[in-house]
Amino acid sequence: MDTPSTATATATTTTTADTVDADGPRWLDDEEQRTWLAYIHASTLLEDYLDRQLQRDAGMPHVYYGLLVQLSAAPRRRLRMTELAKSSKITRSRLSHAIARLEKSGWVRREDCATDKRGQFAILTDEGFEVLRQTAPGHVHAVRQALFDRLSPQQQKSLGEIMRIVAEGLQPKDVGADLPWLR
Repeated sequence: MDTPSTATATATTTTTADTVDADGPRWLDDEEQRTWLAYIHASTLLEDYLDRQLQRDAGMPHVYYGLLVQLSAAPRRRLRMTELAKSSKITRSRLSHAIARLEKSGWVRREDCATDKRGQFAILTDEGFEVLRQTAPGHVHAVRQALFDRLSPQQQKSLGEIMRIVAEGLQPKDVGADLPWLR
């Protein structure tokens, strides 16, 4: 591919060794471009589908549901806000806004950390746990219908392997990495 007009995946202003070789950018070939666009299209549609299902059934966006799920799985249904931001891959500011909305619904409460004056815990309330318990069956059905029921067992396994490889490659290992959820 000679032009950047169809290389959406490489439409970036960075010129690091990872994106440019001695001969210039490594544009996506036609098959890579089709795969990339299919991924973008499918992931956008999937997120929208799940968001609409959760808004309809529970009055919350998908990201809020994910926060409730993480809190439900945590010891004593509580996590430090910094840990919740890190595991959710969202900024602390966005997390703070989301937790404020969940607090207004009575589904989460905050508690100051006794050992760190700046730290806070997010705690899933009994009411929040009940909302999650009632919402989970419909959400699992939506996930199955939108994703897993469309794939063979081998495709499901391959998708899981691929996503783990991508996530592992993108997860910075540097202690001081500049990550949005650490800001």
